[in-house]
Amino acid sequence: MYTLHYAPDNASLVIRLVMEQARIPYTTTLINRAVREQDSPTYLALNPVGLIPTLVTPHGPVSETGAILLWLADTHALAPGAHDPARLPFLKWLFFIANTAHPDMRQLFYPHRFVDSEGRASHFALTIARINANFALLDQAAQDNPRLFAPDGLLLPYVAALQRWAHLYPATGPRWFRLSDTPILARLAKVLEATPAAQRSALAEGLGPTPFTAPALPFPPEGSAT
Repeated sequence: MYTLHYAPDNASLVIRLVMEQARIPYTTTLINRAVREQDSPTYLALNPVGLIPTLVTPHGPVSETGAILLWLADTHALAPGAHDPARLPFLKWLFFIANTAHPDMRQLFYPHRFVDSEGRASHFALTIARINANFALLDQAAQDNPRLFAPDGLLLPYVAALQRWAHLYPATGPRWFRLSDTPILARLAKVLEATPAAQRSALAEGLGPTPFTAPALPFPPEGSAT
């Protein structure tokens, strides 16, 4: 049994989706962002970086979304194995999502950590251009690698969550993201959100009935997304 330390509509959503799809037993522990519980000594003892999620396993805690996904993939045979030719593109796109696409989104969410107030407008424009380019690459990758981007896999939940957040945030900024610009991912997002696993995840985190194709701000039954 695993324990997912989560906050609603955070990167932990990706891990929840994958474990729900794979029917992996787990429990959850809320990290209440409203009181900065991610900075508490208890949580920092599990994850010194203080980011969400952390998955506690029988072998100890593992953090970083990409690392958790890779560990789950290898532990539960959820992705191509070491001798499968599809292993290389799987690793390439997993690391691209975790190391490039996701960090670019964080620059959009937390611009004060990367640039001073005078540079915000240009930072916003450049970041949006990079994110849209990332999504275009992933849309083509999904077309070229349907097995890797299947709704019951690991990559699509990660991309769908990123596109959800691109639609919603920053909450006070101009709307700039169109799911229709990535038609392959848009079709797959519709399939994903109709799965029982996604419906259970959306209910648990207050994401509404169309969390990926027509996202709304979350109203979680517990905790805070920000």
